Amino acid sequence: MKFSWRFFLLCMMLILVQACLPGGNVVRVTTVSEDKIEGLGDDELAKLAEIRKVRQNRDEALDIKEVIESTPNYSVEAYLKAYGSQDRDKTLDYRVGGFDVLDIVVYEEPDLSRKDVRVSADGYISFPLIGRVFVDGFATSEIERIIAEKLAEGQYLLDAHVAVMVVDYQSRKYMVLGSVSSPGTYPLRANERMLDAISKAGGIQLAKTSYEAVIIRSAGDGNGKKIAVHINLDSLMKKGDPLQNLALVDGDLIYIPVPENFYIIGQVHSPGAITYQGDITLVEAIGMAGGFTPIAARNRTRIIRVENGEEKIIYVKVDAITGEGKKTQDVQILPGDVIVVPESYW
Repeated sequence: MKFSWRFFLLCMMLILVQACLPGGNVVRVTTVSEDKIEGLGDDELAKLAEIRKVRQNRDEALDIKEVIESTPNYSVEAYLKAYGSQDRDKTLDYRVGGFDVLDIVVYEEPDLSRKDVRVSADGYISFPLIGRVFVDGFATSEIERIIAEKLAEGQYLLDAHVAVMVVDYQSRKYMVLGSVSSPGTYPLRANERMLDAISKAGGIQLAKTSYEAVIIRSAGDGNGKKIAVHINLDSLMKKGDPLQNLALVDGDLIYIPVPENFYIIGQVHSPGAITYQGDITLVEAIGMAGGFTPIAARNRTRIIRVENGEEKIIYVKVDAITGEGKKTQDVQILPGDVIVVPESYW
């Protein structure tokens, strides 16, 4: 029994000595499925769960960025030069479509006037005396003329004065995503512009956004080609530049990017999200978070990173980098990384 205890103590001492010796793997990588996130309290684990949700939203945003990178990109000035006439044609008058709701007034015959006339999915309305009328793709002024002409053709009213108003816009829509209070899909009304979209979406979260927005829209060539138009938010929001207040068209996707972050949780003086500014290492990131606390397990620092859909854990012995001249083994931090600094056991 005495020999067993001595042997056990000797083994433990060898393990401790080996752990303290320089050398060995300064950086080791496993997957989350192979290892657990140990050394964190309940609050820190809850924070990690929140960060994972945020990171999932970031991954969705990356899909939009891939679309932007794969399409022709324009400044507002370049876009208007290339597509200005086409743009004016689309935004000059609202074009009625399926599921829109209209009020129609015939001034000479009030009994013919109708409220809440819904456009059918295939673009028709029903109107007294003249039956079904195709209105899809027409401006209200054109619908007024069509109804007046049909009333005249049927010898019902020879010189009718008709007024058509859209009271519920449902056929044309656009989407606002990114750093706004209420992202989502919104109906496109007549002559709506960038500032209208921002207002509908609850305003920009200025502290969490970049200086520009991007509108992804159809190139209008009939082949489904997309283009990206970059809006200078600083000029639009602070200087009121009317050029940046671009008119919206049906199917626009407005994306207001959120700055990319990395995160530090655990035993640092200022844990939380830090805006990623490129070319930063683990040791530098810890410095940005105020450095280790006295009870930090410095050599059990971990980086949780998602690569190719798989969550990995990168173990780093920070003291080996800072104190043993192994700066070349410092790990480059990437957007979305979560740096975990656990508490020391003693």
